[in-house]
Amino acid sequence: MKVLITGAGGFLGQLLAESLLKDGHTLVLTDIFEPPIPAGASEHKQNATTIKADLHDEPDSVLSKDLDGIYVFHGIMSAGSEENLELGYRVNLHSVLNLLDAVRKICPGVRLVYASSCAAYGQPLPEMPDESTTPTPSGSYGIQKVMVEQIVNDFTRRGLISGITLRFPTISVRPGKPSQAASSWMSGIIREPLQGKESELPVDDDFECWLGSPKNLIENLKICLQLPGDCMPSHIRQVNVPGITANVREMLDALKEVGGQEALDLVKRAPLSPEVEKVLKSWAVRFDVSKALSLGMKPEQPFKGAVEDFAASLKQQ
Repeated sequence: MKVLITGAGGFLGQLLAESLLKDGHTLVLTDIFEPPIPAGASEHKQNATTIKADLHDEPDSVLSKDLDGIYVFHGIMSAGSEENLELGYRVNLHSVLNLLDAVRKICPGVRLVYASSCAAYGQPLPEMPDESTTPTPSGSYGIQKVMVEQIVNDFTRRGLISGITLRFPTISVRPGKPSQAASSWMSGIIREPLQGKESELPVDDDFECWLGSPKNLIENLKICLQLPGDCMPSHIRQVNVPGITANVREMLDALKEVGGQEALDLVKRAPLSPEVEKVLKSWAVRFDVSKALSLGMKPEQPFKGAVEDFAASLKQQ
């Protein structure tokens, strides 16, 4: 299959690109800078094209009639969207709408997987929200995601695309550098200490998180590429991606088990800004993922497995 990945220079785009290239697919990778071809798939680099593009201004530059699938990953994360209103709307909303408009003209009917977020939900919430729970996001990031979700529904209903919207849990352990996400510390308290660096922890040990591992998310993203178009009603395309609930104490215990006391000692307590605290406390920490599982997506592993995966990746590097 020929597949486009936007935001391909980010950690998720790179992980998915590596996996798809190893599976034999042909890729178009695009970002605001020219994204690299993943080092782990360098032997397949002839099957990847990289394009530097601003999708707000030139979405058609990355599209072609022969595309079989598109993953829409580009965006400004939660805290960044809250800090910069104009940039958040430009990237998270308007650039995606411009891309969708170009898609319907150039490659209509293509499978399009949109990366949304559980930030689409906000309080008040039932104990186990599912896809029928009314989204009430309390931040600009969640608002922007929900608006695009509805366009994906409408374009799919009209037969212009074959869309699937995935509401991601917080992904941990994320490789790379800290991001502008309000949840960035959820990876930081594992990632940095396992590399001998200090990391700040701004919440108490009983704070709960809804988490997903990169490894499991990649598998579920690939499953979405193969799902039949009629796997869901044409006007309801949202899916809560499988995750797990873990509190900070459990996360720190996993860090200690994998990295030892010396890694745990590198986690330092830090204050939490009122703005980020408001965002974090608005997020649900448990979700009904029965819809995802009924579609064949894989359940999430215990959090210790994600820590072990990240530690193993460091050894491979």
